[in-house]
Amino acid sequence: MWILFLCMGLLAAVAQDQENTAVEWLSWEEAIARQQTDETPRKIFVDVYTDWCGWCKKMDKDTFSDKEVAEYVKDKFYMVKLDGEGKEEITYNGRTFKFVPAGRRGYHELAAALLNNRLSYPTGVFLNERQQLLFPVPGYHDAERFMKVARYVGENIYEDTSWDDYNAAVK
Repeated sequence: MWILFLCMGLLAAVAQDQENTAVEWLSWEEAIARQQTDETPRKIFVDVYTDWCGWCKKMDKDTFSDKEVAEYVKDKFYMVKLDGEGKEEITYNGRTFKFVPAGRRGYHELAAALLNNRLSYPTGVFLNERQQLLFPVPGYHDAERFMKVARYVGENIYEDTSWDDYNAAVK
C-alpha cells in the first residue's frame, strides 16, 4: 500500500514540475488581447509550424519543454502557436486572414505575412510590444540557441547591437 502512495506522490511531483515549466501557448487573438489590456505588455513570439513538420515536433519536444526556456519566456513574451497551413480565419487590424489552397497543401495568409512570403517551417517570429514585426528566425533551434535569440529580443539588445556582434560576443 505504501508503494502506491509513494508512486502517486512521485507522479504528482513530476506533473507539478511539468506544469510549472510548460510554455503557455496562446492563440493569436489571445496574445493580441493580452498585449492590448496588460498594464505592462510583452513582446510576442509566434511559432509558425505545420502538423507534418518533423523539426517543428522536435522543437516542441526539446526546446519548448526545456525548463530554462519555459521560465524565461513566461515573463518576456506572449507565446503563440500558428499553424502555417491552418484553416481557421483570423481577424486582425480589420483584415481577415484565411487559408489559401495552393499546391498540395496551401498556406495561411497570416503565416505568409509574418514570414514575408517565405514559408519555411519551423520559423519563429518576434513582434515588439506594438505588434510590429522585428524579424523571423527560420529553422530548428535547440534550447541553447533559442535562449540566445530570445535574450537578444527579450532584453532589447537588438535595439542597439547587431545580431552578428551579439552572436560573436555571446559564444
